[in-house]
Amino acid sequence: MPVHLERPSEHPNVALVTLDRPERANALDPGMLCDLAAAWREIAEDDGVRCAVLTGAGDRVFCSGMDMKTTIPISQQLARGERVDPRSFEGLRSVKTALLAGFDLGTPLICAINGHARAGGFDLMLASELRFAVPHATFALEEVALGLYPTGNATVMLPRQIGWVHAQELLLTARPIDAERAATIGLVNRIVSPEDLLQTAFEAADAIACNAPLAVRAARAGVRELLTTPLPEAYVRQEAIGKPLRTTDDAREAQRAFVEKRPPEWKGS
Repeated sequence: MPVHLERPSEHPNVALVTLDRPERANALDPGMLCDLAAAWREIAEDDGVRCAVLTGAGDRVFCSGMDMKTTIPISQQLARGERVDPRSFEGLRSVKTALLAGFDLGTPLICAINGHARAGGFDLMLASELRFAVPHATFALEEVALGLYPTGNATVMLPRQIGWVHAQELLLTARPIDAERAATIGLVNRIVSPEDLLQTAFEAADAIACNAPLAVRAARAGVRELLTTPLPEAYVRQEAIGKPLRTTDDAREAQRAFVEKRPPEWKGS
């Protein structure tokens, strides 16, 4: 299958999703869209997953976006009112979920960017909380050069994550930037060697997974919600988000573990 969902035994509570179609630049065809959407739904419903890692197969491309050779003909068939096979139809229906555009994964996502991230690959990256990239990775949003509007995460999430001028440069020029530039403008956390990429991502994922799961989920959700909330309301809302956590079993366990000088054993309750 071109999308793999794994639970590595050496990384408890972490899920690994791999886009495995390197011969086609890990481009997303209808079948991959179905499988990727299914993987995200499975992760979202599994309380045992405290962090997810997304990467691409091969050493050249993370994800080049949609596979135009397959998706455009199917879209044209649908526009003409023609029947398409059920899996292709479901794939096109699953685009937003597959790209995490409006679908809340509910758990932190780390992107291990093993190569070029273009269009839909860029959209997937924007849905993540942490990002590590190899030195030869490039990043581009090329929709306006094709006469299209970026309907994934780009116009919604990008200006909320990096400076206005940098976001506009990427959106309006359609020109790629390299990994060094991406790190400079805060699009990725840091650049790491290809041989260290997954290890770096897993180290960060394990660090997240070691923390209290309810608190991690609440902090992640709070940042997303409060980002566009007016300041006075944001302070009120953050208190409402944080207050219930103070009486959880995990909060009491953290206090006991501190006194007993041992790692806490989280129950997620």
